[in-house]
Amino acid sequence: MKKWMKAVPKKFDHMGSNAKIVLNNQSGEGFVDTAVKILMAVVIGALVLGGLYLLFQGTILPTLTQRIKEMFNYKG
Repeated sequence: MKKWMKAVPKKFDHMGSNAKIVLNNQSGEGFVDTAVKILMAVVIGALVLGGLYLLFQGTILPTLTQRIKEMFNYKG
């Protein structure tokens, strides 16, 4: 048991130095950068979905509805 207790501080000595390195890191990836990226992704996604909705509603669905009606009203 005493051997294990002596080994614990040696085993975790590097954690203090790693914590100092992480806390002193000033690379620049912050909360504002991440928030801007998320906001851009949401806005671009909304624009793409809005465009697809208009395309389907105005162009694709009316012709598809017309073709389906013609297919079921087949008199031949």
